[in-house]
Amino acid sequence: MFNSNFRDVEGKVALVTGAHRGIGLSTAKRLASGGAKVIMADLSGVDLAGAVAQVAEFGEVLSCNVNISDEASVKELVAFAMDTAGRVDILDNNAAYAGSATDVDIATMDVDEWDKVFAINTRGTMLMCKHVINAMITTGGGSIVNISSGTAQVANMYQSAYGCSKAAINTMTKYIATQYGAQGVRCNAIAAGLIKTEKLAATMPEPMQEVYRGAKLIPRLGKPEDIAEMVAFLGSDRSEWITGQIYAVDGGFLAQSPQLQSEQALLAQMQMSLGD
Repeated sequence: MFNSNFRDVEGKVALVTGAHRGIGLSTAKRLASGGAKVIMADLSGVDLAGAVAQVAEFGEVLSCNVNISDEASVKELVAFAMDTAGRVDILDNNAAYAGSATDVDIATMDVDEWDKVFAINTRGTMLMCKHVINAMITTGGGSIVNISSGTAQVANMYQSAYGCSKAAINTMTKYIATQYGAQGVRCNAIAAGLIKTEKLAATMPEPMQEVYRGAKLIPRLGKPEDIAEMVAFLGSDRSEWITGQIYAVDGGFLAQSPQLQSEQALLAQMQMSLGD
């Protein structure tokens, strides 16, 4: 659990999208425990009230519904934040759509599914940045943290639309950092590895989870708290000279050579070591 004595975002206002569960909820808790006033945003119809109650145990929290793919809804959210809290110092663009079973390979791609993934992940992130940037500039700046994914950096046989939408977020991050750094707005992205949320635990078979554990230099799946801690760091003044970066928080998954696991298994089978 988070150290409530580590008040690294004291006095800041943090806006977290996709906040009702998983990484978003964990991030809201971490920011509240660090001293921030947290505004939790998510779709209407989700259990946002229950999530708010959990975050309220750590600090001050407000909530508002939003559909990030709809500009009018995003405007209303940012206006709510400014009216109730007076500023937005940290934006955590966590809300995303992971795609459905139709998001597989390009040759069989359902165009409507492609458009839906991009509308939420890429357009939604852009709209949140667009309207929060203007708010941040009026109050002296702030930090935007875009939640991306390792799927934007290495390809797979599925989730083509999702991976491409996250790659667009990586590029958007650098453009925002370039365009608004002089006005006090920082922007970074987190390329999250496989995080064992409640949803993943319920939907990914254990043998597949074990495949991913075995492919990480730190041999476990990520926890929502791993991402939350990085969001807090990038939102805090400790990172005030960092912008335009994409940080892999993935247990070392992308740091290793792709043949490493097979190579180690083969050497063990041959009863050899790399030093022989």
